[in-house]
Amino acid sequence: MKKVAKFFNKCSLGGKLSILFLIFLMLMAVFGTIFARHSAFIPSGSAFTAPNSEHFLGTDDLGIDLWAQLCEGAKLSLTIGICSALLSGIAGSFIGIICGYYGGVLDKIVMRISDILIAIPSLPLMIVMGVFFGAAIRNIILVLAIFSWTGPARIARSKVISLKEEKFIKIAESYGGGIFYLTFKHFLPAVFPIVMVSFIRLINRGIVSEASLSFLGLGDPTAKSWGLILNHAISFKAIYFTDFWKWWLVGPFAAITLTVLSIAILARDTEKFLNVKL
Repeated sequence: MKKVAKFFNKCSLGGKLSILFLIFLMLMAVFGTIFARHSAFIPSGSAFTAPNSEHFLGTDDLGIDLWAQLCEGAKLSLTIGICSALLSGIAGSFIGIICGYYGGVLDKIVMRISDILIAIPSLPLMIVMGVFFGAAIRNIILVLAIFSWTGPARIARSKVISLKEEKFIKIAESYGGGIFYLTFKHFLPAVFPIVMVSFIRLINRGIVSEASLSFLGLGDPTAKSWGLILNHAISFKAIYFTDFWKWWLVGPFAAITLTVLSIAILARDTEKFLNVKL
């Protein structure tokens, strides 16, 4: 707790506001049923109700409360962002450690694969793979992880290449220390601070990618993600000639923008706090 308090005190004003907003967002995701009076899936009022004391952000074309949908979307976006970042961060770190430690043909093959994934535009391939695997949430997480592990892998590889020449690593090897011992005892503690910054940024990428796929109609149609709310709003043609956009579009768009901005500022302050030289 002392380190958390120290980190919060060293954050910039934008970083502190970002942390407070992200805490509020997590509360929305976890306690959505308390924050929202109505269901995010069942109509609770008339269609296109303007914001009032009963419906904070109004209702959509089906009479479903938009504030409840935003709370449900926060849960989905954070789940996909964090899970895809965890999967790609852990997998990428271990791949990078193995490649950096052993080198050789394995290292060359993996790095060329990562070069290809970096060079190819990810969103078009995500669209293709999303159609191929299906729109289930676990499939979206898997697709995002496939295109996100390269960053942590390269960071971990670079750190291990310089670290494996240190004397304490050579001594550990001379006493029989294998790859598993070296990884958990020496490599992971050294790699963790650098990968932590990358992990925070991967959460951002996961949220934006999921919102993009859902906005294009490739997300789970049964879920209430922010991107899907925007997709439904844009698909309703009358929105261009009415005032509905004021509460139907602004809410999810502001949620995505503020979340991405907050996580970006948090990643910057975390990098400064850890004094990481990338």
